Amino acid sequence: MAVGPTMPGLAAVVEGEAVARRRLTAFRKGLYQCLCWRADALFELVDAVLTAPGRVGSLVELSEVNAFRRGHGALYDALACGTVDTGALRGLLAGAWEPPVDDGPLKIAVDVSPWPRPDAETSAERCHCYTACRCDGSRKTIPGWPYSFAAGLEWGASSWTVLLDAVRIGPDDDATLATVRQVAWVVEQLTATSLLTDRPAPVMVFDSGYDLSRISYLAGREGLAVQVLGRVRSDRVFYGAASACRRDARPGRPPRHGERYPLKAWASWPAPDEQLHADSPRYGKVEVSAWHGLHQKLGRQGGWARLPARDELPIVAGTLVRIHVEHLPGSRTPEDVWLWHNAPAGTAFDLEVLWKTYLRRFDLEHTFKTLKTLLGWTLPQIRTPAQGDRWTWLILAAYTQLRPARHLAPDLRRRWEKPLPVHRALTPGRVHRGFAHLRRLMGTPARKPKPTTPGPGRPP
Repeated sequence: MAVGPTMPGLAAVVEGEAVARRRLTAFRKGLYQCLCWRADALFELVDAVLTAPGRVGSLVELSEVNAFRRGHGALYDALACGTVDTGALRGLLAGAWEPPVDDGPLKIAVDVSPWPRPDAETSAERCHCYTACRCDGSRKTIPGWPYSFAAGLEWGASSWTVLLDAVRIGPDDDATLATVRQVAWVVEQLTATSLLTDRPAPVMVFDSGYDLSRISYLAGREGLAVQVLGRVRSDRVFYGAASACRRDARPGRPPRHGERYPLKAWASWPAPDEQLHADSPRYGKVEVSAWHGLHQKLGRQGGWARLPARDELPIVAGTLVRIHVEHLPGSRTPEDVWLWHNAPAGTAFDLEVLWKTYLRRFDLEHTFKTLKTLLGWTLPQIRTPAQGDRWTWLILAAYTQLRPARHLAPDLRRRWEKPLPVHRALTPGRVHRGFAHLRRLMGTPARKPKPTTPGPGRPP
C-alpha cells in the first residue's frame, strides 16, 4: 500500500498549518495591543483591508465591508485621532519573521516608494518624489510623501518579503541619515528577537541612488555591524589604495588615492581578486568578478559638506563586484551590473551569496505593487502626514498577516487561473481572496461597537 510513505508528508503539512495558525493568532493579538486610541476601529480597519472583495478601491468603501462594524465616520476618526505604538509594532513585525533555514547572514532590502499627492496643495511636508511616469510630459518627479521601507528577503521561487519598517522622509530630512537610523532600528529589533544570534553581519541591500560610502561610514561610526551592498552606476570611477610615498620620489604629502579604475574601461584592469562562474536557467552563463580594496574619491558636497572643514574626508574602501550574464528574459541585451560591498572587519566574503542577494532585492518591487494595487496603500485622500504614517503602519500590519495565511487560506482561484504546484505558496492576491474565510475561524480581539441610534454614518 502507498499509504505508509505519504503519512509523514501529511503529518508535516498538518504541523506546518498548526504553526502558521498559532503565529497568525499571536500576531493579531499583539497588533491589537499595539493600537492605543481608537484601537477597535483601527483593528477592524486592517481586517476590512484584508477581507475586502477584490482590490481596495477607496478608503470610504472599507466601511461597507462586513469586518468593519462601524460607520464611515468612525473610520475617518480612527485615522485622524487614533494612535499606534510604532516601537512595539516594529518589534512585532520583526518577531513575525520565521527564522531562515540557512545559517548565512540575514538579507534586508531598503528602498523608497512614493505616495503621490500632486493635488493636495494644503498637505504639509510634501517632497519631490521620483516616479517612472511623466506627470506633465516632461517631469519625472511628482509632489508626494516618500517612504523608506526595509524588508527581509528570502531564497526560493517566491516574491514574498518580510516588511520590517517604514519611515517617511520629510523635506528637511537628510535621506542618508534617515536611512542609517532606519537600519539601526531594524538591527535593534532583530537583535531583540535573537534572529541575529550566531549569524554573520546582516546584508543591507540598496539600489542605485544611495550614497553607499556615506552609509558605510555612518554605520561604522554608530557601531552598526552590517554589510552594505548596493548598485553603482556604470559611469563611476574608483581608486585603489595609495602608496606610502610619491611616485616621483620628491618630498611632500603622500597621495591619498592610488590607481584609477573607471568602470567603463574595466577590460584594462588587472585580473580580479575573486571570480565565480555559474549557470542560471533564467540568465544562462553567469560570470561574477570581484576586486577588493577600492574606494571612491569624495568631495565636499551633499552630505559630506556637513563634515567640519578641519576634518579630512574619509576613505571608505570596499569590494567592487561585476555581474555579467549571457542573456536576459525577453531577449533583451544584457548589460553589466556593478555592485559595491563594504563589511565590518573580520566578516567572511562570500561572492555567491552577495550576487544572489542583490537579485532577490527585486522582490521588494513586487511588494510595493501589492501594497499599492491590492491593499490600496496610496489610495486614501487624507490630508496630514500623521494620518499617512498611521495608515502606512496599518498596511504593513495587513501585509504581514498575509504571510502566515498563505499556508492556511483556501485557494479560491478563478477558472482561467492555473493551479499552483504543491510546493509553491499562494500569491498575495490569492491569499487576500481567501482571507475572509480564514478570519471567520479565528475571530477578532476587537470589541463590538456600542449600541447607538441609527443615523448618518452609523450602522443600524
